[in-house]
Amino acid sequence: MYNKVSLIGHLGKDPEVRRLESGAVVAKFSLATSESYKDKAGEWQSVTEWHDVVLWRSLAERAERDLKKGSLVFVEGKLTTRKWQDKEGNNRYSTEVVAQLLKPLDKRENAGSGNFNSFPSAMDEAPAVKVFTPPAASPASTEKPAAQEDDDLPF
Repeated sequence: MYNKVSLIGHLGKDPEVRRLESGAVVAKFSLATSESYKDKAGEWQSVTEWHDVVLWRSLAERAERDLKKGSLVFVEGKLTTRKWQDKEGNNRYSTEVVAQLLKPLDKRENAGSGNFNSFPSAMDEAPAVKVFTPPAASPASTEKPAAQEDDDLPF
């Protein structure tokens, strides 16, 4: 199974940051992504989608420090759906992007600060995620198979 989302967009509002009793920090913001296309009449149309983004711990602290309404950011994470009840007791659902990587893309006047380059840095920490690593190949399996003369590959 694979659950990964990558978005580049603008913040719709300043991040809302909370500090929980456990000491964990959580930030939320809405992110707007847009796409343009030509309709049947040949006119350009623009569609904007809004995404709810949630950040935890050091990413939340970075968002609080570095982001504001209108900031352009790259967010990578996973989709999650929460179930909750409204005031009338009705079940509601919210789909959010839980960020694992946050990269501000705005150009800054003090570009020499090193905080906003185009490559991930140590500050772009992702939470520990278990990654599947296949077992090491045995020496016999590392040999190249004999080339087949009559393969069906088109190249």
